[in-house]
Amino acid sequence: MPQGNEGSRGSLEKGDAPEWGEDRVPEMISSPIRISLCGPMLRSEGKVSLARRFLTLGGILVAALGGVGGPFATWAADGVSERIVTDPLSGIAIFGYDPVGYFLYARPAAGVAAHELPWAGVVWRFESEANREAFRRAPEVFAPAYGGYDAEGIARGAATMPDPTVFQVIDGRLFLFRSEAAKQRFLAESGPPAADAEWPKVAAGLRP
Repeated sequence: MPQGNEGSRGSLEKGDAPEWGEDRVPEMISSPIRISLCGPMLRSEGKVSLARRFLTLGGILVAALGGVGGPFATWAADGVSERIVTDPLSGIAIFGYDPVGYFLYARPAAGVAAHELPWAGVVWRFESEANREAFRRAPEVFAPAYGGYDAEGIARGAATMPDPTVFQVIDGRLFLFRSEAAKQRFLAESGPPAADAEWPKVAAGLRP
């Protein structure tokens, strides 16, 4: 069983992050690779999912703003890499969480607009200038494995959006998960070797 620092749940706000049951995960098909959306604010509700409403609202807002680019680009916008998990509305990597914070604080930490850095085709946010500079010097050290997709899903060949408040650091690598249950399965069953073997095949089906 892989060992690492204990992950913790956090939130961009002071309130608790919502739970997403695996029976409530909206999914969509993209090329031959299945991409499941179960990140913050994306859950199903009856016949019309909130994920669909959320993405539609994003398109309306972008249109109203005259096609704002940069960090305000939508998740599916041209030029935005699908190989890194991004917020559907802002286009910010891993929903605006600071990748360095997982290592430095052993908890999720929200990044801020004042400390942004483009890398690997998307914009990343950091809690402080020091964290941003640490990432600038060694992005491969701090960036989450598999572009931030749920590690347990990658081990099964599926690019599944994570809950960025559920994580584990194993042997100096950051892994994100869609739920605590998925995290425990990953640690108990497949672990990094299985996901490492599947990731090149999954990544090949995602826009670079």
